[in-house]
Amino acid sequence: QVQLVESGGGLVQAGGSLRLSCAASGRTFSSDGMGWFRQAPGKEREFVAAISWSGGSTYYTDSVKGRFTISRDNAKNTVYLQMNSLKPEDTAVYYCAAGGAVTRRPDYWGQGTQVTVSS
Repeated sequence: QVQLVESGGGLVQAGGSLRLSCAASGRTFSSDGMGWFRQAPGKEREFVAAISWSGGSTYYTDSVKGRFTISRDNAKNTVYLQMNSLKPEDTAVYYCAAGGAVTRRPDYWGQGTQVTVSS
């Protein structure tokens, strides 16, 4: 059974930082893209960032470029999202995603971790 388990969410003041982690189990994703999405209250889930299987290519939605960094450790089957200069509008549930067309229709999803940025 494939599982993606996120951790690292929490409450932070505007301008602060958080690092999300997503540990995969049940299969290896070393040949697959991995990524992050988020869903704010009352809004649709949106793409945030993705990384290719090798880590050589990364993709970001415009609103987080220059503030968020996605990375991965294939030996640990884990993907990370370093979030700096956080803004209240970054408040959302953040979901890890893996496999498939990871920027649009991933094969697997995590259960989500709450990130709340206070002003």
